[in-house]
Amino acid sequence: MKNSIINEDVKLGKNVKIYSFVNLYGCELGDDTKVGTFVEIQKNSRIGSNATILGGVKIEDNAIIGAGSVVTKDIPSNTIFAGNPARLIRNI
Repeated sequence: MKNSIINEDVKLGKNVKIYSFVNLYGCELGDDTKVGTFVEIQKNSRIGSNATILGGVKIEDNAIIGAGSVVTKDIPSNTIFAGNPARLIRNI
């Protein structure tokens, strides 16, 4: 966790691995989660394992990103996106 910021409101499960240069704010990471280098997760995020979010992409409130997805465009609120590239699965 070298050079990382882990805010006091972050909840970490068991066996969580956080690499360098990570910023975590107001989120919860489940058991056995790994957060790679140069990642920031802000309050109330719901992003699946091994998802790739391209720079500059905005993920709005209450959106869900499926595991392994590659997000190449903005994701609107109250939706589920998954795949490569990530596509709308359904509205929630």
